[in-house]
Amino acid sequence: MAGTIRWGILGTGFIAHLQAADLVNNGFAVTAVGSRSQDSADAFAAEFGIPVAHGSYEALVADPNVDIVYVSTPHPFHAENALLALRAGKHVLIEKAFTLNAAEAREVVRVGADAGLVVLEAMWTRFLPHMARIREIIAAGTLGDVRTLIADHNQSLPTDPRHRINNPELGGGALLDLGIYPVSFAFDLFGSPSTVFANAAKTPTGVDRQTAIVFGYADGQQAVLHCALDTAGPNRAVILGTEGRIEIDSVWYSPTTFTVLDSAGTVIERFETTVEPRGMQFQAWEAERLIGAGLTSGEILPPEESVRIMETLDEIRRQIGVVYPGE
Repeated sequence: MAGTIRWGILGTGFIAHLQAADLVNNGFAVTAVGSRSQDSADAFAAEFGIPVAHGSYEALVADPNVDIVYVSTPHPFHAENALLALRAGKHVLIEKAFTLNAAEAREVVRVGADAGLVVLEAMWTRFLPHMARIREIIAAGTLGDVRTLIADHNQSLPTDPRHRINNPELGGGALLDLGIYPVSFAFDLFGSPSTVFANAAKTPTGVDRQTAIVFGYADGQQAVLHCALDTAGPNRAVILGTEGRIEIDSVWYSPTTFTVLDSAGTVIERFETTVEPRGMQFQAWEAERLIGAGLTSGEILPPEESVRIMETLDEIRRQIGVVYPGE
């Protein structure tokens, strides 16, 4: 379906460049970009060959040649920007973390549902081929009873207190920017946890520098997760079952390889990826699939699950004492 639905890009930052590249390079129809600055919109449009550049978000969502808006602004603005697009009758693909908190998430999902529009969180990892294959292996019972997920997302990012990652005004901290990946993975495997335990260390600006999380589930499964913004890590993941395990290579949340081993350590499958370099087109295909089918929710990441993830992130932040301005 790529090319039949018209995309608008809201925001022109780093992540918008990555998504726009995967859209354009895979034949999607990107018809407009909007920024708070006309100069920024013009430069972005020129870089990607986008026909129309708007100097405001309001002009972008009012564009009759846009069907779906990709919201790529920082977390504190996701809800405001998504609601702007939804109230203009546009479907939305919203960068993760979905919103700043669960209250905002519930409002975005409610407005989208009332309008009959697609509201999809841009957790691109969910839609990658290696993750689709992992779900198939688990569903086939190859691992027996799946008991444990161990996953990390650790990076060495800028230490400037004014940088977005360190700035509480912009929803900074390891959890919402990096920890969202392993948290979402745990939801994909096991659903909502019944218990949450978290511990963190903070930056001088008051956001979490590193956070360790353990989820417990009613049937005894566990997820052991870690994120940090100032220590580069292996960024691997392993899924453990009674009959075997899956070892996902670095970087586990990007297109990558994995190995399936039985309980004796014998390799029974090796998955090699052919996706280069990023793979953000897969979430866009899912959004287009939903729109084309007249659906507002899919099985891989329904909007209600994005709300539950935000509720869990709120609980983690409560435990580690991270509160953002205005909350």
